[in-house]
Amino acid sequence: MQIISDILLAAGAIAAAVYCLVLSRRLKRFTRLEGGMGGAIAVLSAQVDELTRALKRAEAATKASAGALDEQMARAAAATNRLELLLAAMHDLPDLEEIPRTMSRRSVRRNSTRSRYEVAE
Repeated sequence: MQIISDILLAAGAIAAAVYCLVLSRRLKRFTRLEGGMGGAIAVLSAQVDELTRALKRAEAATKASAGALDEQMARAAAATNRLELLLAAMHDLPDLEEIPRTMSRRSVRRNSTRSRYEVAE
């Protein structure tokens, strides 16, 4: 009985050694950088780094564009306010029917200090 248990114990030890050898070879192939999963992991890691840099560049470009857009919007708002003021001032000008016929061929401008019109040729 003791001999049988020794034989089974030796067979189990040999089977464990073979199993460890197979796992060792698989692990070496898995971690090899040239063609295994290690290579794929290295490539993916490089791509993640590149995408991170591209994302930072895109974020900087977006901030610059947003600043330029804000500046243009401020200029457009100022121009809009000036145009609204000019349109409001247009209501103060007399109609064309009120200008005498003799002055219609000449340019008429309003003198800001006086309420009279000056005729310029």
